[in-house]
Amino acid sequence: MKDFKYMSMADQAMDKIRKGAFLTVAAEGELNTMTIGWAMFGVVWQKQVLMVAVRRTRHTFGLMEKASDFTVTVPSGDMSRETAFCGTKSGRDVDKFRMCNLKTANGRHVASPIIQTPGIHFECRTVYKSALNPANLDSGLDQTIYPGKDYHTLYFGEVLACYETE
Repeated sequence: MKDFKYMSMADQAMDKIRKGAFLTVAAEGELNTMTIGWAMFGVVWQKQVLMVAVRRTRHTFGLMEKASDFTVTVPSGDMSRETAFCGTKSGRDVDKFRMCNLKTANGRHVASPIIQTPGIHFECRTVYKSALNPANLDSGLDQTIYPGKDYHTLYFGEVLACYETE
């Protein structure tokens, strides 16, 4: 396992996140993962952060609301079948881990696990969350991204660990 400085991995991770990464969260004995294609890296409140967006209709949303942390796994190999499945099926209805043969590994600094696959892993402690307010959203984005008015909640996670596994 190689440890990396957070921002040095951001560009590489963003190229891969656009193709699909796993957002994984554990809360109250329940575990779920979903596919994300959007994220934002930066420094806020003097902390290195990773921001993820989760729609309130997603099963993951309820877990994110209960959890104090989350992980993002950015696979280095082709996991397009798995990310497609986890992006279109709900953890309410199916066991994504079993259906996709996904294994988890304990996080180093958080309760939520990582997906055990070669790639870059971010372990994050939620430091801020905010439901998107459509009154403050560009009307063009509101019409194109949210035609069903299913707005995201933004979760800012302080990056406690960033590392690559092979």
